[in-house]
Amino acid sequence: MEDTGAKTLSPQQVRNILNADNKEIVELCKRASILPKKNSKGQTYFSYDEVKNLRKIQAQKTMSYPVEKPVSAVANILTSIKNMETNLSDKIAKVIDEKLEGMDEVVVELIRCKTDNETLKQKIIDLNKELYQLKNDLNSYKHIGLGLYKKKERHVWE
Repeated sequence: MEDTGAKTLSPQQVRNILNADNKEIVELCKRASILPKKNSKGQTYFSYDEVKNLRKIQAQKTMSYPVEKPVSAVANILTSIKNMETNLSDKIAKVIDEKLEGMDEVVVELIRCKTDNETLKQKIIDLNKELYQLKNDLNSYKHIGLGLYKKKERHVWE
């Protein structure tokens, strides 16, 4: 390695320090805006400070994007939502059941009242017919005086 006055590290040493492959190191360099330098022989090297910066970026990336946590967090959120949905459904069903509890008796009473109403309507029709016949019979008598009445004869053509 070329002696630049600062400590330099080879790509192999950087891979060991960061415990990363070349692809990940390239990605970290892009994020940290670091361009690896080449010595007079064309070999790539990194300064100690650059590797420190790469390590910081790697730590931030690991903290920002934990692999297992988002999956379990989403699963926990979905489980919580499902539990809330179940609880809400159960509570709503319970309230509806309580409100409808006495409705069977109300429906039976309503049917009974409707039947009674129809029966009374028929009685009114029958009584009106009877009243009409009685009025006709009453009108068929003619007052002849002294509280006496004579039945009029009705002709068939009337």
